[in-house]
Amino acid sequence: MFFNPRFSTKKYARRGFRLRGNTLVLLFIFFLIGLFLHYGGQTKPVVAFWNDFRQLIGIGRSRSDATKEDNPYKAPEPDQTDEATDNRRGKSRKSDRADESEASDYNGKPSTASSGNVRFDFEKEVDFLLPLVKAGDEIVRHEGYTLRYRDQYKDADWVAYPLLAYETTGDADRKNEQFKPDPNVENGTALPSDYTRSGYDRGHLAPAGDFKFSQRMMRETFYMSNITPQAPDFNRGIWKELEELIRAWAIRDKGIYVVTGAVLKPGLPTIGKTTEVSVPGKFYKVILYCNKPEIRMIGFLLDNEPSNQSLKQFVVPVDRIEQLTGIDFFPKIPDDLERKLESKGRDEMVLEWFSY
Repeated sequence: MFFNPRFSTKKYARRGFRLRGNTLVLLFIFFLIGLFLHYGGQTKPVVAFWNDFRQLIGIGRSRSDATKEDNPYKAPEPDQTDEATDNRRGKSRKSDRADESEASDYNGKPSTASSGNVRFDFEKEVDFLLPLVKAGDEIVRHEGYTLRYRDQYKDADWVAYPLLAYETTGDADRKNEQFKPDPNVENGTALPSDYTRSGYDRGHLAPAGDFKFSQRMMRETFYMSNITPQAPDFNRGIWKELEELIRAWAIRDKGIYVVTGAVLKPGLPTIGKTTEVSVPGKFYKVILYCNKPEIRMIGFLLDNEPSNQSLKQFVVPVDRIEQLTGIDFFPKIPDDLERKLESKGRDEMVLEWFSY
């Protein structure tokens, strides 16, 4: 015996508006197309929305997406190796000559006197912030920073620049900048492609974030003379943390002097397809604050490897960095005062710099 319902199931229909699955898919596709058109054909916002949507509904990111996580220290690759080679011969691309009148640009590197700090007489000497320069040194000057280039390593062993509070803010953006050879280096720098699939980041010595007030000066930080091989988790981790701390100090102290670089020595491992680029085992930063009569100095020495330790653990006497590198920092400071500043121990420097 079969049960016969009192109403016909064939005539039953759910009341209200109901979208079929295919209709939802079509609406979603039209929404993505509209998003694509809204952003002028740029795919990045659409991809970002898609990743957010997948996370919202629980799909998550694919493994390939996870390995390609956004890295703010990885600027776009050059369009062609030939273009990079042209730059190496001193030819500049149109993008290098553009935006001389960009709104974010400041006309000329600001004077350290504009910090409002009272300067010592020795600060007023020409090239005060540069380490000792010897005959035969290749000194490369850019608008925002100066460096000493070591051709045998294809790296700079120091980069020096003053950092004022307002230089760390502005609308300059690194996302469209490209790494490029430095046309001012006599025998040429490494090519950006020398780092491709090497396992190392193109690590900045003078960071782009220290020049946010000028797009033109930020662009200079992408010259390969300012770039050196850094382990990815080091570059994006403890090194980035140190860069951010120094910018915070520049704001707090209204201006500081920065000298940063790699510890270069014979026998270092190398990378590179067309150029042998040495991979430093250590990096350093030496920071100086002057506001007469107050003066203080601090040094950091870090291995080219990731670390979860406090930055205080990497504070070392500047004397130690000088011994490792053979560099004489701030030689125009009177000898007695220089020796006193450079010989201070970790505890004293941490107390001076981190306590407020």
